[in-house]
Amino acid sequence: MADSWVNSAEGIGADLHLELTGRGGRRAALIRALREAVRSGRLAPGTRLPPYRSLAADLGVARNTVADAYAELVAEGWLTARQGSGTRVAERAEPLRPAARLPKKSPARARGPRHDLTQGTPDISGFPRAAWLASYRRALQQAPNEVFGPGDPAGRVELREALTEYLARARGVRTEPGRVVICSGFAHALRLLFGGGVLRGPLAVEAYGLGFHREVLAAAGVRTVPLPLDEHGARVDRLGRERAVLLTPAHQFPTGGPLHPARRAAVIDWARARDGLVLEDDYDGEFRYDRKPVGAVQGLDPERVLHIGSVSKSLSPAVRLGWMVLPERYVDAVRAVKGDREAWASVLDQLCLADFITSGAYDRHVRRMRQRYRSRRDRLVTALAEHAPHIEVTGVAAGLHAVLRLPPGTEASAVKAAAWQGIALDGLAAFRHPETDMPAGDGLVVGYATPSEHAYGPALEALCGALPPP
Repeated sequence: MADSWVNSAEGIGADLHLELTGRGGRRAALIRALREAVRSGRLAPGTRLPPYRSLAADLGVARNTVADAYAELVAEGWLTARQGSGTRVAERAEPLRPAARLPKKSPARARGPRHDLTQGTPDISGFPRAAWLASYRRALQQAPNEVFGPGDPAGRVELREALTEYLARARGVRTEPGRVVICSGFAHALRLLFGGGVLRGPLAVEAYGLGFHREVLAAAGVRTVPLPLDEHGARVDRLGRERAVLLTPAHQFPTGGPLHPARRAAVIDWARARDGLVLEDDYDGEFRYDRKPVGAVQGLDPERVLHIGSVSKSLSPAVRLGWMVLPERYVDAVRAVKGDREAWASVLDQLCLADFITSGAYDRHVRRMRQRYRSRRDRLVTALAEHAPHIEVTGVAAGLHAVLRLPPGTEASAVKAAAWQGIALDGLAAFRHPETDMPAGDGLVVGYATPSEHAYGPALEALCGALPPP
């Protein structure tokens, strides 16, 4: 333990830099200065501090000012004081070590892409701030006191009732509030269902889909078995011994086609025959531009289809709310996995969304964004027809992205050319299941909803300049 102390004005000024400045008077300034000297390591643990009278004389302050400052720092644990030993820096008062400096990003990396055409994100500039705020205020004003306690793990009944009505009207879903369980999104639903042991693998999946979802399933110990795709959607006739299948029937992700009506019927027949289950990912079912949206498969058999949706595409991924519409036999198990209280989805956000739906604001927002995204897709098709007529836009007119089919062997070079043009997008190969035997096709997955309105035109020009020649 150090026995020396600093008790001269020269020593303090040169070594400790105890500058008594700032608000709160001399006592507060001395506390801040000593605390910083300990925190920075200028006063090492065990260092003996000057007596009250000596430091007061050196600093030109009253003795009681120093005594009070020492007492405050002793109470906080920065200093220790013992009879006959004086006041010392506490042994546990470790100095703050400077954090490792983060590597500097390159200028291009720091700025990010000039044109963001990645899939999966709506036009965030279109978020209905005023209407959402109005719903939040109404929900907060009308909320009963119980709202501010532990939440029901199934979700607020107001939201489950609102979703029951909306999904029946907009998506043809047949359910009741007691079969709806709120979650924070599709990935959370997979974690609850498979990570919680409600369902077990293997799970049949489409040969193209989000790798992130496959990773979530793999983390839960679930083996995924790929189903090939064709112009009519997933080849459900290739279902094997699996007891569950995950499909995106309204708008296959990412290739863009709907599941053919005959295959919708066939997968329901399969589920009934094998006592199986269809997991329906209805990720962008509201957005169909060439006709009215196709109804959910769940409507064909509510006891054989588990319907999952969220607002991440229709509203914003920042609103972490989704839902599972469950067959009756899974309701209790899913509720048990969620626990005794709501731990994921904000109860206040649930009330806000319930009001947003029942007030009609959600329908108005979806109609407005449907028009915007339809225009975006039309502009993409027109630009390609003018500048790259050999490139085909595949899939139905729906959703927030399109697939551009490329000449064989050109996908990798096209992705690289897009990067050189400052465009962020994905090649079709990034979504391919690693175990599928389905023939590969070259393509680009273009998220036409992602850019803001003013940025979309320049993004299209850059995209056309990055496409391979005929």
